[in-house]
Amino acid sequence: MIHTRFPITARLVMASLFAFVLALPARAIDIQQVTSPGGIKAWLVENHDIPFTALDIAFRGGASLDAKGKRGAINLMTATLEEGAGEKNSQQFAEAEEALAAQFGFDVGDDSLDISARMLTENRDKSVDLLREALVNPRFDQSAIERVRQQVLAVIASDKQNPNDIAAEKFREITYGDHPYGSSLNGTVESVKGLTREDLFEAKDRVMSRDHMVVSAVGDITPEELGPMLDKLLGDLPAKGADMPPPADPTFKGGVTTVDFDSPQSVVMFGQKGIGLKDPDFFAAYVLNQIVGAGGFSSRLMDEVREKRGLTYGIASYIVDKDLAKTWQGSFASANEKVAEAISVVKEQWQKAATGKVTDKELEDAKTYLTGAYPLRFDGNGTIAGILTGMQLNDMAPSYIDTRNDKVNAVTKDDVQRVAKRILNPDNLTFVVVGRPQGLN
Repeated sequence: MIHTRFPITARLVMASLFAFVLALPARAIDIQQVTSPGGIKAWLVENHDIPFTALDIAFRGGASLDAKGKRGAINLMTATLEEGAGEKNSQQFAEAEEALAAQFGFDVGDDSLDISARMLTENRDKSVDLLREALVNPRFDQSAIERVRQQVLAVIASDKQNPNDIAAEKFREITYGDHPYGSSLNGTVESVKGLTREDLFEAKDRVMSRDHMVVSAVGDITPEELGPMLDKLLGDLPAKGADMPPPADPTFKGGVTTVDFDSPQSVVMFGQKGIGLKDPDFFAAYVLNQIVGAGGFSSRLMDEVREKRGLTYGIASYIVDKDLAKTWQGSFASANEKVAEAISVVKEQWQKAATGKVTDKELEDAKTYLTGAYPLRFDGNGTIAGILTGMQLNDMAPSYIDTRNDKVNAVTKDDVQRVAKRILNPDNLTFVVVGRPQGLN
């Protein structure tokens, strides 16, 4: 959840800064590992071209650390973090952020709670003071909680009317069961209505702790300046948070689960067990997925389901590497009378992919795209800070940026065939259909 509040002059200043943040070649990024006097570790990329610093903080566990019976607490807490802190109520906090031309963002997912901060060098100390209040001393005023609670309840109500959200919810339910991954991080109407102010303080301490934390900074700041700043900003957070949930054991039994929804077209999600980034075969799987379904109009699924048969406007497959479960998923939408044929074609293509046979052209095209697109991700200080944080969450070394494309280029046809036979299982490919499909058994 990102809030942006700038007066016109401040917006112009920040817009100018963002516009002149040049894309850095991936291989030109020099990552320094900094440890603060208080022991807080961070990755830093110095860039003194402009007087601006992007800070990115992530806490492992995210919404999966909700306490039993308190589903939605960490989401509600995150959304209320900057609704007043210390001596400032919600409006006063917003005015202070605006006056500093600072920008704070708070967001939570299944695996991490993420905080981004963008600040001018001349206002950095005051911006850090303000952000510290939100992280260490939030108010969680009852009026703010009720206002944000109503927003969350509106999202839950909207999700129940959206076929994509209904499909995602059913997919989570049948795949992960009682694991935290098995339900929406928003919580239910009942759980959200039952959350108290004390629950939000407890939720904060469960997830926002120093043992869960990784930090990245990019911009106009030196290691000597960053260390004390981190101690000031984060040193008073609890040393230890809640224990991580156990690994999930995603269940894929094959077949089709249908959820009735009155619509002329159906939304379809499909999936099976997958593979994680730390697996030695990950890059071979990554290249194979590019060929099968991630390659846009050049992928097999797009070619067979859309181009040749006109069964959908778009279809994609993707590897989902969550901290506690690895899956290989896909999705598309199709007219109710065409869903059965589309699913049949997807099954055929999955069967073909499981043989691992790819052409020389498919392999080279996939590698060319994946290596060519990678440097384009490094398109600004804030984006780079987010990438560095993601790398730390995945226990990667700083050298990953330099070696990633080499790993893609090293993938051979034998590698692809090995991982396909090892991972892909067409019999277990499981479908969730939301709509009123015709002809499905």
